[in-house]
Amino acid sequence: MEGNSELEFPAFPYEPYSIQLDFMKFLYRSLDSGGISMLESPTGTGKTLSMICGALQWLVDRKKLGSLGKNGKENLGEGTEDDDEPDWMRYFVPNKEPDLAERKNLMQKRKKGTHSKGKEEIVRDLFSSSAGEGGWEKGDDKEVRNMMPKIGVDEVDDDEFLLEEYDSEGENGGKLKRKDVGANYVFSSEEEVEEEGLGEEEVEAQLKIYFCSRTHSQLSQFMKELRKTKFASELKVVCLGSRKNFCINEDVLKLGNATRINERCLELQKSKKNEVSKMKKLGAGKRVRGNKVSSGCPMLRRRKIEELRNEIIQLEALDIEDLVHIGRNLGSCPYYGSRRMVHIADLVVLPYQSLLSKSSRESLGLNLKDSVIIIDEAHNLADTLISMYDAKITVSQLNQLQTHLDGYFQRFRNLLGPGNRRYIQTLIILTRAFLQMLSDNTKVVNPTDPPCDADEIKNASCSTMTINEFLFALNIDNINLVKLLQYMTESNIIHKVSGYGDKVAISQKVVAVGDDGVVSEEESAVSGFRALANILSSLTNNDTDGIIIISRPKQTCSGLEGGYLKYVMLNGEKIFSEQVVGQAHAVILAGGTLQPIEETKERLFPSLQLDRLPFFSCGHIIPSENILPVVVKHGPSGQSFDFSYKSRRSSTMIEELGLLLSNLVTVVPEGVVVFFSSFDYESLVYDTWKESGILLRIMKKKRIFREPRKTTDVEAVLREYKETIDALSMGSPMGCNGAILFAVVGGKISEGINFSDGAGRCIVMVGLPYPSPSDIELIERVKHIEGLEKTTILSRAIRHVNDYAAILLVDARYASDSTKRSCHHSTDKLPQWIKSRLFTSTPNYGEVHRLLRQFFKFHKMKEATDKGLNSKK
Repeated sequence: MEGNSELEFPAFPYEPYSIQLDFMKFLYRSLDSGGISMLESPTGTGKTLSMICGALQWLVDRKKLGSLGKNGKENLGEGTEDDDEPDWMRYFVPNKEPDLAERKNLMQKRKKGTHSKGKEEIVRDLFSSSAGEGGWEKGDDKEVRNMMPKIGVDEVDDDEFLLEEYDSEGENGGKLKRKDVGANYVFSSEEEVEEEGLGEEEVEAQLKIYFCSRTHSQLSQFMKELRKTKFASELKVVCLGSRKNFCINEDVLKLGNATRINERCLELQKSKKNEVSKMKKLGAGKRVRGNKVSSGCPMLRRRKIEELRNEIIQLEALDIEDLVHIGRNLGSCPYYGSRRMVHIADLVVLPYQSLLSKSSRESLGLNLKDSVIIIDEAHNLADTLISMYDAKITVSQLNQLQTHLDGYFQRFRNLLGPGNRRYIQTLIILTRAFLQMLSDNTKVVNPTDPPCDADEIKNASCSTMTINEFLFALNIDNINLVKLLQYMTESNIIHKVSGYGDKVAISQKVVAVGDDGVVSEEESAVSGFRALANILSSLTNNDTDGIIIISRPKQTCSGLEGGYLKYVMLNGEKIFSEQVVGQAHAVILAGGTLQPIEETKERLFPSLQLDRLPFFSCGHIIPSENILPVVVKHGPSGQSFDFSYKSRRSSTMIEELGLLLSNLVTVVPEGVVVFFSSFDYESLVYDTWKESGILLRIMKKKRIFREPRKTTDVEAVLREYKETIDALSMGSPMGCNGAILFAVVGGKISEGINFSDGAGRCIVMVGLPYPSPSDIELIERVKHIEGLEKTTILSRAIRHVNDYAAILLVDARYASDSTKRSCHHSTDKLPQWIKSRLFTSTPNYGEVHRLLRQFFKFHKMKEATDKGLNSKK
């Protein structure tokens, strides 16, 4: 567009540093060129503000010149109809029939194997026209009938749980044979208000920027930075989030767990759809208004949603907390209110899980065609992408599903049409086959045997298969899973069978029911059905895209424990390339640490040549004297640090680490953050130190905080940690000089939490941030690609030009050895601005202690000098 030297960014609220100008110019040119680009700028260098000003300046300039091309309403909402929204909202997000061609092709291309003798008698292709009406049930359902539980609930209303007739024989997939409902009921006045149109629809914004980050806290930080610029008032901005973060229905919100909140929200919508204001036809044309029932969510009244939407339009860029506050005041759902803004927004801010998931994009009505996608914290992208497509179902869920399906089929079999009967029988076959797979070769743990490692037991009871191996082993490779999944989506079988089964279970008092009358999440058949659907969907992937883990229950003193099937996605290339990169005009991957870029490229777009991948990287704005990265090879007593998986649990290693921290807290002022490899290891270390008295030694200098496992408690712990530092660093009669926080790699604190100034004077990384090498999922993923360590947590302490911190890498494996150094050395993944200043050859802990003392003494004197100079001005 413009020459590089002519580019200006007047919206930047401060005088930009040279690296910030270079960043914005590179980003602007990348958006002009399109395609994939990567930008690396250390945390604390104003990366977020630079992204905002560079990208949104390009957007404004582009809109002045005209959009990239036609991208009107005809391209909006190219997804399937989804249960994840109220019916009336679908009016604004046009849907089309799901495109099954690709998934059908996958099934047709499935490698064919030799069927074992008698296989046709075990499982037939229940969806082929040759099967005939009820062909399977004439013979093979005798065994099913014999195993059906006898459930006496004659008082259950058949109409409440009976499925509508379903036709699965058409070329275009299954469809419901609905009767003409128009003659059977009309809406009440309340419903009519919700269903009637809202007038002329606003024009779809022709060019959007989607900004994505990993956590809601990172998105809130983005919105905070956005409000520093003029773009907050000049552009239409919407921030999307999860139901858990947005929900204002107290009865739903108190469920706590995100899965339960999602399910309850959808249940309320189903209840509203099925029960509220329905008119029943009596006799020849005579109608009676049905009784009004208190179902549905009161926050989803249409006029309230529109009131919230209009309020959002009038105000500048609102973050999640703002939207929740306004929603509470208006009594309107912020979750669906924000979604109503998507089609007219210039900038959509959302967690990148919502953008990467096809079902989420379709539900939200996100149209990526010719759009711009900026993904921050992109070092997590590949892992997040593949983990999103993992699927898991447990033995307890399968047992419950089998009970529910058997009971439902026994009760309604004579009332169901042939289509419904065949599909339900198929689901029964699949649940039985999965349970049979998990029951084979159960690992028995004899309590009299010598104790063995937990991971050894775990691995002994686990095995893996490819998708094809799994399908052939169960003799289910000729079942059309695509049509089965379509049936589960369209027929409402999930809620019909779950509702009937839960009602039976409640009547028999075999499940726990909360005060709100909702079955607990652990016992929810809906959760089990969704898990089953996810597993079945995974089995339609290419054979090389992932593996199936079979973890069989283990016999212990308490009986059988555990057991699950899990699909682990290994390759995210197709998803990212086809669903994201292939749609967008430009995709920007940004982060504090993207090196080595070869790994990111290989995991997400391996076909792209490295020399054709635009990459920008800059140093840090801080002077070299403000950071002290040191490899700590030995502890105070001379013990060499080795926190490899086999050695880290030894009492010697844990005690030596305790001695190290006992010394550190005497020399490091204010805040220290210590990162452990896992919650389990942090707990082991903490308990050992508590018993040995080391914790008391540490507490004489610093108050101890621990990262909670429950993410909802993290914010309170961080707030108290920082308040303690602010208070104690001013001086304490007890001699305390701050606080120490024990955190976990991969936890909430390691991503998106800033420890500026006193909150992070020293970051301690205990060992290398590798997951357990005995984890079977890790074993399979390492086979696919190497290098899973995460080092970006080390950037969290340096937040501005005058900030300073020490970084300690506690493990001898970090030490450099020119004669043994490999191309995958641990320090290679450190940011360049840290690696270039790293002390790797300290002979003993005494040298480390001396460096730390000098470092903090220098900055204490510098702060005093600066304070004196400022007081004279």
